[in-house]
Amino acid sequence: MAKKEEKRPQGLPEPPPEITIAKPKIAFNWKRIFFILLGLTFFFVFYYMPPLPDAVDPLGEHFPLSKEGKAALALFLLAGTWWVFEVVPIGATGIAIGVFQALFLIRPAKEAFRSFFDPSVWFIFGSIVIGMVFTKTGLTRRLAYKMLTFLGEKTSMIYLGCFVLTAFLTHLMAHTAVAATMFPLLLAVYSLYGEGDKVTKFGKGLFMGMAYIAGAGSIITLLGAARGVVAIGFYNEITGKNITFFELTKYMFIIGWLMTFLLWGYMLLIFKPEKKTIPGLREKSKKLYKEMGSVTGKEIFAALVVFGIIFFLSLQSFIPSLKPFDKSAVLLVGTVIFFLTRILTIKDLEEIPWNIILLFGGAMSIGFCLWETGAAKWLAINWLVMFQKANWFIFILAIAFFVMIMTNFIMNVAAIAISLPVALVIAPYLGVSGEVVLFASLVTAGMPFLLLVGAAPNAIAYESKQFTAGQFFLTGIPASIILIAVVGFAVAIIWPLLGMSVILK
Repeated sequence: MAKKEEKRPQGLPEPPPEITIAKPKIAFNWKRIFFILLGLTFFFVFYYMPPLPDAVDPLGEHFPLSKEGKAALALFLLAGTWWVFEVVPIGATGIAIGVFQALFLIRPAKEAFRSFFDPSVWFIFGSIVIGMVFTKTGLTRRLAYKMLTFLGEKTSMIYLGCFVLTAFLTHLMAHTAVAATMFPLLLAVYSLYGEGDKVTKFGKGLFMGMAYIAGAGSIITLLGAARGVVAIGFYNEITGKNITFFELTKYMFIIGWLMTFLLWGYMLLIFKPEKKTIPGLREKSKKLYKEMGSVTGKEIFAALVVFGIIFFLSLQSFIPSLKPFDKSAVLLVGTVIFFLTRILTIKDLEEIPWNIILLFGGAMSIGFCLWETGAAKWLAINWLVMFQKANWFIFILAIAFFVMIMTNFIMNVAAIAISLPVALVIAPYLGVSGEVVLFASLVTAGMPFLLLVGAAPNAIAYESKQFTAGQFFLTGIPASIILIAVVGFAVAIIWPLLGMSVILK
């Protein structure tokens, strides 16, 4: 029987048609899968390949590459691939470094994961906290508004002003602390650009430029980074000669500031701001500064704590009795004080960018892994002996190039430590002075422009979300070429004019 049609009472509306909600299709990211597999392929091919030949130094001593050393190089390739192409969050790649070391018996798990809590990682943590305090108390906005009132409305001059301030601060404090201090200030500056959180060329140039110039400025004094003290210590031990605080600055001042202005021009060229000027910026900055009122007690207290710590760390270079105090512990005193005085709360602790902290934990872990397994020294010797019969100028640039590449992957201190002793042995045979080898290495060790893990300012700038790890890498290639050209210019012209003995007589 045919089914009777139900009668609807008059006056009632028709029922709405059945709505089918289409499930969104999840796009399969083949590019991401490709680079995940590429990194794994690098690892397993290198891990299982037959033993590699020994490295032989100029004195004929053999340095075999152990199974663990070969595995460390395999992990080095995997981490580099995943970091450049950002197949997973950069902090997750950091975790993977520890996991691979433990699972493939490259280093004991206890050693692999201990590196994540190395004092250098805690120094970065403390530097980030300082930046948070400056932002929370309002010091950052106050400084930004005052600076913009002075700089005016041209975006090119805003670039220059931010970069010069960054470079200047690295003469007095560690470049990591400078980047952490400048980062919130640049966020305040960028907020007045009028594009919200949108990614722009101006944003890329502002934050990437800050990271690059923090490195350029940090080579000028021993206060800019620990690498200078360590390198001079090696040089003194091997040659019996010492380099003073002011001697370092004498040779590095022109190079650091030359790179600062060249990088400013480079950022203007490739990240030319969408707007030549920001109309009304000066007046708006003045108005916002006035609206903030007088300086508060919290701002004064935060500034006194931070500058007190910086002053103490600066004195360590001049007063031997202060040297035993670990710089990370000194910096973290500020973190404890800010929580004790309730300037910071548990909510602020939860907002720490752990992605960056884990990134540097992984960077320290792979650095120690390459160092302790002998893989880094094997690489250095194999590279440098290729140039033991080269022209003296090519030899110096080869050392600088090796340090530049290695410092993008491992601690710049370690990059110098593995290359400098070998280079100083080869140098006399080519008639090259050890002094020029030292300074050329220090210049490139301070400016890792390719990978985020190369230096803390790179990773701090990445938090702006204005660029990807891949974009940072591609931008860094021409910048690194500029750097090597400047080293060559210094070796051939600037340093000899300043009295450095480049060639042995």
